[in-house]
Amino acid sequence: MPMIILASGTVLLLLLIALHRSHLLTFLLSLLILATAFTALFFTISNLPHTISELVLLDNFSIYYHALILVTTFVICIFSYIRLKEYTSEKHREEYYLLLILATLGASMMVTSTHFITFFVSLELLSISMYSLIGFHREESQAIEAAIKYLILAAISSAFLLFGMAMVYAASGSMYFPEITAINPSHFQYSIHMMVGGIGLILVGIGFKLGVVPFHMWAPDVYQGASSPAAMFVSTVSKGAMIALLLRLTIMAKINDYEQILWILTGIAILSMLIGNLLALNQQNIKRLLAYSSISHFGYLLIAVIVGKEIGSEIATFYLTVYIIALTAAFGSISLLSKSNPEIDNPKGYESLFRKKPFLASVLIIVFLSLAGIPLTAGFMSKYLLLILGAGNSQWVLVFVLVLSSIIGFFYYLRVILAMLKPKDPSIIHEKNDADSPIIGKILLGLMALLLIIIGIYPDWILGIIHHIAT
Repeated sequence: MPMIILASGTVLLLLLIALHRSHLLTFLLSLLILATAFTALFFTISNLPHTISELVLLDNFSIYYHALILVTTFVICIFSYIRLKEYTSEKHREEYYLLLILATLGASMMVTSTHFITFFVSLELLSISMYSLIGFHREESQAIEAAIKYLILAAISSAFLLFGMAMVYAASGSMYFPEITAINPSHFQYSIHMMVGGIGLILVGIGFKLGVVPFHMWAPDVYQGASSPAAMFVSTVSKGAMIALLLRLTIMAKINDYEQILWILTGIAILSMLIGNLLALNQQNIKRLLAYSSISHFGYLLIAVIVGKEIGSEIATFYLTVYIIALTAAFGSISLLSKSNPEIDNPKGYESLFRKKPFLASVLIIVFLSLAGIPLTAGFMSKYLLLILGAGNSQWVLVFVLVLSSIIGFFYYLRVILAMLKPKDPSIIHEKNDADSPIIGKILLGLMALLLIIIGIYPDWILGIIHHIAT
């Protein structure tokens, strides 16, 4: 039902746009569609788990990720309205929400996928919608460049995925996740090699979508060129859905049983943690800095994927939830700061921000402290749990790299925080312009910042939810 509501909602949006163009009505209908789909989740709980052939599995795991995707998209939709209302011409606004709902439908389908067919169809629905979201402000050359780069690399990713799926199917005779590794080596001399090669190619395709090293080339350009709400969607909903799919594939197909696959994942995790943080050190653009930070964070998250099992899935889900809250707040703040102007990308634009806009600066400070993993924030707790998980499963190399790369990350996060606290000009010390920010945006940012603190101090409540629902 949640996916049917999203699909039907796109038809309603098309009809509304065709009959009467109204930015406000289209926005309100989009919020209603997302809220209705979220409400429908509560009516599915009593019928879980529910399967549709071998294609779709609706269980507690997918329900949690459905809820996470819908709530995040709801927030993104509100920030999109604020951004579009202030910065986009009257003629081209309504289609944005259509693309946003379609992309959300693709992400929702992905977290329920248990078959390569539904995986690929949902991935393409998500990706094709995102090309247009990224390049939606087509009067800006950076947006068009980012969209074209993402299109090219997404096409390459799809090629790797399809070739990998073909090899896995050739080795196992199945595209259903629990059956793809259930082969008898005595029947086919090269089945094991073909299986490992196929899974390796699939991981390459997934790596492109997550933007991890060495498949990270698109991430900084896309983050920089896309509008803040579009970059928010790419960094949270899109990547979150892919992590959910990777966790499902890891657990159901037991790909961690192959030593070669573990080496591949370990190599990607180590490179992502180190290179992502090292490249972020010299970034002079806030959105590019967040892109390289994202690379390192998904490197951290791969530790839970490598460990696998239910405990790995729980901690990965917790880490991803915290990351999504932080990135949504970060891009939301950037969106409000750039409400009626081209986006503020240079760190110099954030100098003395605490003196000029204390509320937005406070939210960003909490976000960067959480991303850096400072105690009493949710980011510290998520990294601590990963550290315990890695140490408990003797992944000492990954634990060492996690600690080392986190120390490197402190420098560029704290550099931005110090810039915001810097009293550049004594004349602006008492100047406070937070009042010109939309109240709904400030309320959402305040709630997300508060969540980062509450989860950091008392994480048991959300860990309990994840333990009972997301596994």
